[in-house]
Amino acid sequence: MIASKQNIVNSDIPDASELETLSKEFEDKSPQEVIDWAFRTYGSRVAISTSFQAEGMVILDMAYKIDPEVRVITIDTGRLPQETYDLIDKVRSYYELPIDVYFPDASELEEMVNKHGTNPFYRSVSLRLLCCGIRKVNPLNRALEDLDAWMTGLRRGQGDTRTAVRKLEIDSAHRGIAKINPLADWTHDQVWEYIKIHDVPVNDLYEHGYTSIGCAPCTRSTEDGEDPRAGRWWWESGMSKECGIHLGPAWGRTT
Repeated sequence: MIASKQNIVNSDIPDASELETLSKEFEDKSPQEVIDWAFRTYGSRVAISTSFQAEGMVILDMAYKIDPEVRVITIDTGRLPQETYDLIDKVRSYYELPIDVYFPDASELEEMVNKHGTNPFYRSVSLRLLCCGIRKVNPLNRALEDLDAWMTGLRRGQGDTRTAVRKLEIDSAHRGIAKINPLADWTHDQVWEYIKIHDVPVNDLYEHGYTSIGCAPCTRSTEDGEDPRAGRWWWESGMSKECGIHLGPAWGRTT
C-alpha cells in the first residue's frame, strides 16, 4: 500500500502556474494516479468533499484504498433525504472512517426562515439561491478554510455547466487552492461499473429512479431520457442545475 499521506507531504506546493501545467499532464492519468498525487503533494491539507452520490463514493473508495486515513468532509444542509443520512452512517462503519460534517449557521437559517418561510426556494430563483448559499455554500467555505486542495466527484458528462471540468483546476472561489476532479473524463457507465465490481455502498434512492441526489424538497426521480440533473430544482426553467458550490463566490452570498 502507498505510504501514509501524513509522512510524504511535498513541501513545494505548486503555484497557479504550475497547476495550469500539471492540469494538462493529468488528462491522461487514471483517477487513482490523480488521487495518489494529491496525497503526496498536499498531505493532510487535502480532503474529499462529497454528498455521497455515486461519483463521490467511487472517489472515496479509491482514496481509502490508497490511504485509509483520507479525510472526508460533507455538508449536512438539514434537509437531506433519510436515505442519505443512512448512507453516511453506513460509510462510517463500512470504511471505519470519521466523517467531518459541516452545518449551516443557525442564526443565518433562523433569519431566512423567519423572513421567507420554511420552503422559500419554490417561490423564486433568488430565494432558492439564498437557501443554497446558507445551507451549502457557506458551510463549504468554512470547511475549506484550512485546506490547500479538495477533491470532488465532478464529471464532464453531468450537464452543460460541467463540460469543461478538468482533473486539476485552480479554485478561484476559494483562495486559489487546488480543486481536483479525478473522474472528470469518466462516463456514467464507468462509475457504475466500478461500483459493481468493488461492491461500493450507494444511496438507496438510485433504486427509485433518482439520478442526482440533493436536498429532499429539491430533488425528484427522473424519467428515461431526461438529463441526469433534471430532478434538481425541476420547477425552474432556464437556470443552471447548480447549487453554487462549484460556480464561484457570488453564489455563496446570503444578502
